[in-house]
Amino acid sequence: MGFAGKVWRLLVGIKDGLVLIFMLLFFSALFAVLTARPSPGAVREGALVMDLSGIIVEERSKVDPFAALLSQQAPIGEFQARDLVRALDAAAADKRIEAVVLDLEGFLGAGQVHLTEVGAALDRVRAADKPVLTYATAYTDDSMLLAAHASEVWLNPLGGAVIAGPGGDILFYKGLLDKLRVNARIYKVGEYKSAVEPYDRTSLSEPARENYSALFATLWEEYRANFKKARPGADIERVTTRPVEWVEAARGDLATAALEAGLVDKLGSRADFDARLVELVGEDDWGDGPNAYPHTSLGAWLQDNPAPTSGSAIGVVTVAGEIVDGNAGPGIAGGDRIADLLDEALDDDLKALVVRVDSPGGSVLASEAIREAILRHKAKNIPIAVSMANVAASGGYWVSTPADRIFAEPETITGSIGIFAVIPTFEDTAAEIGITTDGVSTTPLSGQPNIIGGFTPEVDAIVQASIENGYEDFLSRVGSARNLSRDQADRIGQGQVWDGGTARQLGLVDQYGGLDEALAWAAQQANLEDGDWHAQYIGTEPSPADTLLRSLLIGEGEEAAEGRDVAGLIAMRQQAQIARIEADVDRLMGARGMQAMCLACPSVKDRVTSPARLDGLLAKLVALFGR
Repeated sequence: MGFAGKVWRLLVGIKDGLVLIFMLLFFSALFAVLTARPSPGAVREGALVMDLSGIIVEERSKVDPFAALLSQQAPIGEFQARDLVRALDAAAADKRIEAVVLDLEGFLGAGQVHLTEVGAALDRVRAADKPVLTYATAYTDDSMLLAAHASEVWLNPLGGAVIAGPGGDILFYKGLLDKLRVNARIYKVGEYKSAVEPYDRTSLSEPARENYSALFATLWEEYRANFKKARPGADIERVTTRPVEWVEAARGDLATAALEAGLVDKLGSRADFDARLVELVGEDDWGDGPNAYPHTSLGAWLQDNPAPTSGSAIGVVTVAGEIVDGNAGPGIAGGDRIADLLDEALDDDLKALVVRVDSPGGSVLASEAIREAILRHKAKNIPIAVSMANVAASGGYWVSTPADRIFAEPETITGSIGIFAVIPTFEDTAAEIGITTDGVSTTPLSGQPNIIGGFTPEVDAIVQASIENGYEDFLSRVGSARNLSRDQADRIGQGQVWDGGTARQLGLVDQYGGLDEALAWAAQQANLEDGDWHAQYIGTEPSPADTLLRSLLIGEGEEAAEGRDVAGLIAMRQQAQIARIEADVDRLMGARGMQAMCLACPSVKDRVTSPARLDGLLAKLVALFGR
C-alpha cells in the first residue's frame, strides 16, 4: 500500500505540473492580447466613463494569484489617485471629451485626502464647461463627497444615500486573551500610544479617547466644509444630526429622502441615466442597447494620455501601506524593497526627490532602512521633499524626517511619535492544559525568551529598555529634522495623533499642499523652469504579469463589484470586520520587533478589504489557543 501511495502521489504531481505548464502557456497567449496598446480608435469623441469599482489608493497592490484562487474571490479594484487626476485634467483640456461619467455603483471608498484631490480635478472639468455626471444605487460618505463635485448626481430609485461621519469602534481583545489565558506582554513609550490598547484593555484609555475625539472632530469639520463648498444646497446638517427624522419624513424611502435633502439631483434607472448621456453627447450607432452613447474607458484614456517624460527628472518614491521588513509590496511598504529602489535610483540624474507617504507606520528597522536610503540621496545635495497623503504617522513620520520640506493637507493624519512591541506568552495557557516547565539556568537570561514558560523580570526589563531607547532615537530624529529640543519633541510625541492643520502649527509640517505642490517646490529648489522637468516614479510601474492578472481577475471594472443598496454596503462593512480581526491576530502572533505604528489611524483598505473566510479566522484562533 505504501508503494501504491507513492506512485499515486507521483502521478498527481505529474498531473499538477502539466496543468501548471498549460496554464502558463494559456496566460502567456492571453497576455499578448490583453496588454496590447489600444488603437487610437479606442478613444472616441463623447464621454469619458470612469468606472470606479473598487477603492482609490496611493499605490496599487501587487496581485497575489494564489490568494485569489484559494479565496475564490477577485481582488478589489484599485485606482491610483494620481492616475484619476491626470485623466480628469486631460479630459478638461481635450475637445474629444464632452462629458465625464463617474460610475460609482461599485465604488468602495478612499482616504479623505484622495477624495479632495479627485474632487478638485472634477471641479476643473466643470470649469471647462463640461458636465460631470455620477450614478450609483447607494452613496455613502466617500462616494457622496466625490458626487458632490458633479453637475448631476443620479440615484437608483431603489437605493439611497447615508453620511455617517468619521469614527467608529475599535476592536479590543483583552477579554478573549484572558479567556485563552494568553499573556500579551506590552512594552511601549507614549501615554497616547494606543496601538497596544486592543491587547491589554477592553476600552479606550481616556488619553487615547481625548486624542482621537479631537482628531475625528477636525476630520469631520473638514469633510463638511468640503461638502458644503461643492454642494451648498444640500442639507447635510439635517442628514447627519437628525437622520431618523430625515428618513421618516420620506416614509422610509431613502432615495426620496436623498433627493429632498439635496444630496442627489435625479432619481432614475440606469436606462434613464444612459438616455440623459445620449442627450449630452449623442447616440452611438455602433453601441449595444437602445441608449448607447459614444464613450472612452478610463484605461484607454490613460493609455492615450501618458504622464510626461520630457525634461529633467524629479524622482518620486512611494511609501504606501504598512511598513514591514523585507521586500513586500507594492501596496505594502517593504523596507528592503523601497531602500533598494532608492539605491538603484542613485545612478539616475535626479534633480530632486519627493517622498510620497501614505502609511500608518510599522517596523522601526524597515522605517530606518528607508530613512537611510533617503539620506543617501540627500548626500548628493539635491532637494528632498515629503508629500503626506491620507496618513503619515509613526513610521510614516520616521521616514519623513530627512525632508527639507514637508507638505500635508488639513485632512492628513500624522504624528503618533511613539514606539511599542507586543509579545504573547503562553505560560498560563500551558498550565491550563497540564504543561509545566522546569530546568537549570546559569544566568537570568538562560533559556529566554521563553514564550511557554514565560519571561523572567530581566527579559521584561531589557525589552522595555530597548523600547525606551528606540523612542529616544525617534525623538532625536524628529528634533534634529524639525529644529526642536528633546522635550519639545516629547511634548508633541507620546504617541499623539494630529491632523495636518495642528501638525503644521506644532512644526511637524511646513506647509499645506499635495504632491503637485511638493513637486513644484522641489523643481524650484533645483532651479528648474516650468515645462523643463517631469516626475519619475521610482519602481511603481506594474509588471506585465500583474497587468495580466488584473485584466483576468478584475477587468475594466464592469464586473468587479455588483451594485449594492445601502443595506448591502453596511453588511459588507461588517463582513470586513472579520478580515480586521484576522489581521489583528496575525499582528499579535507574528514575529515582529519594535513597532512605530498607528493602528487606529483610519485606512480605506481596513474598511473595505475583501471579507476574510470565517474558517480562516477560526483556524487562527484555534492556533492561538493551542500554542
